[in-house]
Amino acid sequence: MNEQIKGNLMLLTASLIWGSAFVAQSAGMEFVGPFTYNMSRSFIGLLVLIPVTIFFRKRRTRYNPLSKEKEMTLNKNSMIGGIFCGLVLSIASNLQQVGLSSTTAGKAGFITALYIVIVPVIGLFLGKKVTKLIWFCVFTAITGFYFLCIKEGFSIGKGDILCLLGAFTFSAHILVIDHFSTGYTDGVLISCVQFAVVGLMSMLLTIIFETPSFAAIWEARLTILYSGILSSGVAYTLQILGQRTTNPAIAPLIMSMESVFAVFFGWLILHETMTLKEMLGCIIVFIAVVLAQLPAGKITEHEG
Repeated sequence: MNEQIKGNLMLLTASLIWGSAFVAQSAGMEFVGPFTYNMSRSFIGLLVLIPVTIFFRKRRTRYNPLSKEKEMTLNKNSMIGGIFCGLVLSIASNLQQVGLSSTTAGKAGFITALYIVIVPVIGLFLGKKVTKLIWFCVFTAITGFYFLCIKEGFSIGKGDILCLLGAFTFSAHILVIDHFSTGYTDGVLISCVQFAVVGLMSMLLTIIFETPSFAAIWEARLTILYSGILSSGVAYTLQILGQRTTNPAIAPLIMSMESVFAVFFGWLILHETMTLKEMLGCIIVFIAVVLAQLPAGKITEHEG
């Protein structure tokens, strides 16, 4: 299978997992605060990834052994990448989680989805240009998200501002991953270190702002396990691995399918009904993502 197609499928799978985890995250917030939830799910993700990292490292050593110098370089680059990714993700995820406590899920979903515009705009300042097709797909997807997520009059509140700041930080996270994942690094080790950092940062915020109890965490255990194992451990690792071979301008569009999958799983699991407007939004977003896969939708570096 073509490496780019494999990368796109990894990102699409990640967005599907994130969409399904939306139900778990919403339910978990009934028992614990946002920082406690992020701390718990991140450490669960870390525990899942430690044996996975060891397994893949031993497998690579067996079939493709590296010199001691190359091994040290790989570990150093991966550790640095994991720390930077973790710092950015901890800010993004906690901003979003706190924002969700004072805004509606629909508005939060629409605002967060703005990273599909923010990423290519930031890319322009980094010496990259985006084709007209990608811009068309971006604004088509935004239109779809509006139909999908916005149910009430649009106004700006504290929660909306926090989610918007989260969208900017998620954009930075995508770009940081793009920088490190395309270098000489171990994607699984980056993800492992990333969640160690997110867990520690969220734990610090939990100690400062919340008073968690083991009983409350135990009540939310199923939702934490689900989002920790799948959303954190699996999906974010797929994101790092998938972005290695995926067009940086297209990756956000594929991952933004998370909101579409969230609506689908809300209908499937929570028996929420979809209006004609919401179904139209899903179709528009899907069309935008498919169009972005066309060969003309490539992002290129400025020469010189």
